[in-house]
Formats: sequence, C-alpha cells, structure tokens
Amino acid sequence: MNVLMCPVCREALSLTDKTWRCINNHSYDVAKQGYVNLHVVQHKHSKNPGDTPESVQARRAFLSGGFYAPLQQAIVEKIRDLRIENLLDIGCGEGYYTDAMQQEVMQCVGVDIAKNAVQVAAKLNKEVTWVVGTGATLPVLDHSIDLCTSLFSPIPQEEILRVLKAKAYLIVVTPAPEHLLAMREGLFEEVKAHEPHKFVEQLREHFELLEHPIVESVFELDQVQLKNLIAMTPYAYKAKPEKRLALEAQTKTQLKAAFQIYLFQKK
Repeated sequence: MNVLMCPVCREALSLTDKTWRCINNHSYDVAKQGYVNLHVVQHKHSKNPGDTPESVQARRAFLSGGFYAPLQQAIVEKIRDLRIENLLDIGCGEGYYTDAMQQEVMQCVGVDIAKNAVQVAAKLNKEVTWVVGTGATLPVLDHSIDLCTSLFSPIPQEEILRVLKAKAYLIVVTPAPEHLLAMREGLFEEVKAHEPHKFVEQLREHFELLEHPIVESVFELDQVQLKNLIAMTPYAYKAKPEKRLALEAQTKTQLKAAFQIYLFQKK
C-alpha cells in the first residue's frame, strides 16, 4: 500500500515508471539516486534547508565507526517487539538508523528536509522509500502509519497525530542529561544538562508514555573521529573556535553517550 501524499493537493500518490502521481496529475519524479522530492517550493523557507553537506558527511563517517550502534540496536529490538507493518522516520538524515529499522517492517518511509542527506541515504538501502519533505507537512496520508520515529529530530505533533493510526506508536530519541558531557565541557564555559523530560510534557495530552529507557555507551575517539562527531552536531558552530581547536588537538578522547528513548502510544 502506498502511503505517500501529494504535498500540493493532499491526495494519494501512486508510483508508475519512476514517477509519483496523484489524481490531479501533480507529478514527482524519482531521482537517479532513488529518492523523491516532495518538498514543494511553497513550503520552503530557504534555498537549502537542513543539514549542510559537510555535516552529513561527518555524520556518515562517525556513525560508520559503530559508536552509536547500541542505540541503533535498542531501537531495532523495540520495533521488533512492536510487530508493526509500516514506519515513518521523521528527520532520517543520512539513513543510519532508518536503514536498520527497515529490516523489521514491511514498509519504511524516511523523510528529511535536507536534500543532500536524503541523496546519501538513498544509496544505502533501496527498500526504504526516501523522501525530501518537511515535518510541517509530512507527505504521508492521514491515519496510515503504525509507528513514527523521531531520533534527534523535531517532533511536529499535529502532523504526527494526523498520520498515525489509532493506538499507533511514536518513538522519540533525545540526548539524556549526561550525553557527551566531557565533550561539551571542553567546548563551552557553562554546560547545561539536557532536559529530555520536556518532550513528555509536550506530548502528554495526546500520547501515553509506555517506556523510557536510557541507553549508554563509553568509547574512545581519535582526532579524526572526534572532529567528525563535533562537525555533525550543533556544537560545531556554537562553540568558540579556540576551545574547539584545543579539544580536537587531543590524541585520544574518552566519551560517554547517553540516549533517552521514549516509547509513546497515541491515545
């Protein structure tokens, strides 16, 4: 079953000969890399929204080292337990988590606003329906999705409620309070703990919180790996250049990752 929605008229899209088309004849070609761009010009607020190509490449390089594999595995196991058919990954980025999640479902859609990220993701797994789109208007039909995931991405609550079936699920992953604390202390004069619980407050009215495990891992990075980690985070442009350079000069850096996972069910 196709779950994609035309972003112009909101009718269902169907795929014929590498073109997605709705009954009103709006059409969207599948790019040679294997994704479709449903981020129409009237929904754009900038020419190249989302992550920069440099950030995408840094994230691909860092994640390929397996440092966040414990989180990837925890998410995969949770999806396996839920036994769902279709999944929408909001803010899929370069596809590291989406690729793994697809193995556990019948249908997987990965959406990101950054075209350069989706271009990289589309080369990873041809079984995923990769889409350039915006969370402000998720290009997915009403009540068509069993599980939405948002890993370190925005949570467009109204749109998630629209696309989820009754009693369907939402998985949110966000940094736990101690996530990369040593790195943040090296980059900033004052470090505030992450506040993951704010998402629970935001979602309380329409979602029931079922589980809230924390996944932790400790790892050691060399200089190149640390540079990639910094470059893939907002810290890359928020930190003072001299502090960043001093941290990146270290031969080895030991860090602790701490991920807060929330599993919600739509009320």
